[in-house]
Amino acid sequence: MGYLKLLRDGNVALLWSAQTLSVLGDRMYALAVMWLAWETSHSALLMGAVSVAESLPYLLVGLAGRRLVTWTAGFGRLAAVDAARTLVVAALPVLWTVSGPSTAALLAVAALLGLLGAVFEPCLASLAVDLVPADQVRQVSGLMDLMRRTAQITGPGAAALLLLVLPEVRLYALDAATFAVSVVALAVLARRVPATRTIPTPGVAPTRPPRARELLRGRPVTTWMIALHGVGQLLYGITLAVPALLAVRLGGAATGSVYAWTAAATGVGAVAANLLAGNLRGAGRVPGGYCAAWAAQGVLLAALGAAWTMPQFIVVSVAFGAASPVAAIGLRTHLSRFASEERVGLMTADQTWVRTAGTAGTLLMPALAEGGPEAAFGAAGAGMGLVSVLVWAVARGRSHEGLEGG
Repeated sequence: MGYLKLLRDGNVALLWSAQTLSVLGDRMYALAVMWLAWETSHSALLMGAVSVAESLPYLLVGLAGRRLVTWTAGFGRLAAVDAARTLVVAALPVLWTVSGPSTAALLAVAALLGLLGAVFEPCLASLAVDLVPADQVRQVSGLMDLMRRTAQITGPGAAALLLLVLPEVRLYALDAATFAVSVVALAVLARRVPATRTIPTPGVAPTRPPRARELLRGRPVTTWMIALHGVGQLLYGITLAVPALLAVRLGGAATGSVYAWTAAATGVGAVAANLLAGNLRGAGRVPGGYCAAWAAQGVLLAALGAAWTMPQFIVVSVAFGAASPVAAIGLRTHLSRFASEERVGLMTADQTWVRTAGTAGTLLMPALAEGGPEAAFGAAGAGMGLVSVLVWAVARGRSHEGLEGG
């Protein structure tokens, strides 16, 4: 009911619907780029390189782009960023038609989209909070989280249907169209919503945005929560080895459809839990509830490694998916309660750390499963649980910095 109340607000409904469509396009693009990378080169190394090319700009923006992110934190300027993303994505089908398949074009588009996304995402997360009163911060955080999780489920399915009638490269054109819709929505919001104080006033010298270290040094609870987010994301990379785990446990019964069912179960659990976590004040509250949600994910990762039958895999996958939005909404709600300049800076720091750790996990964790996926899942789960408990032990005696995370 909290989400439905929010969506009665025209500004929230416009932003959410346009960004849901945009993220859906991104999921179709993500599927297309990996397949095109394989089809062009038949190299798993290139597929990894495309992923790194998109993720590396997030690290660069986090380290050296704080002024650019702060400058962009307004709906009008975000519309300009999405206009640039529209042009970048739309260029690839044209290049493909004129010059033929090109791995260089795939890498260049991935890198440019990564750069623009690294600027866009923390600004959007920060500005969404400004559309609602303080008592609805948790609900809007949950609503934006639901947008991403819904797209993760429907995006691959929509792409699979579209690929029955379209070549893979045309999914880039569809992604460009979704960005264009986002441009229009953001431009409308720029006219409706007054600019926040993150936008420099003409004729007034802008203040230097605070460095990430400056923001985090005085906020030990927030620092530890962001650290746990990154470590958890690194260990989460073991889930890429689920096909290997299924093959070991189920033998000849492990098929692509079985893998699809486990992935769908995880998504269903995440969406269902989001509807609760977005509206329950204590769910994922910093630091105790947030650490508990990560510890639960660790236990369930280990349980996944210990599963023997298909029903067990489905049940554990649903539970594992359900723990994820509790942690995500808890942290996002916590970060959203800071003043706008601090909020953008902290969200950028979180994004940088998580993207870096997630990329490392994607590259490293599946390799650890080669010798034995069951043991690897158990070790990753135990590590996630242990880190969660340690972070809680360190953070629980600290000040909450005057903020509620619930």
